[in-house]
Amino acid sequence: MSLESHLETLQQRHSALDSEIAALRQKPAAGDTEIQELKRKKLVLKDEIERLRISRN
Repeated sequence: MSLESHLETLQQRHSALDSEIAALRQKPAAGDTEIQELKRKKLVLKDEIERLRISRN
């Protein structure tokens, strides 16, 4: 897998998590713990994307 395709995959996963978080916030029974876990995963992906972008340059 090339670096560009890997970055694109990570960005897609990041966007998917963003959508999932937004959907959970709309549900009255959404647990804060679940939302926080998704936010943590999203942050990990963001950090990985930035790390790869920096190493690419």
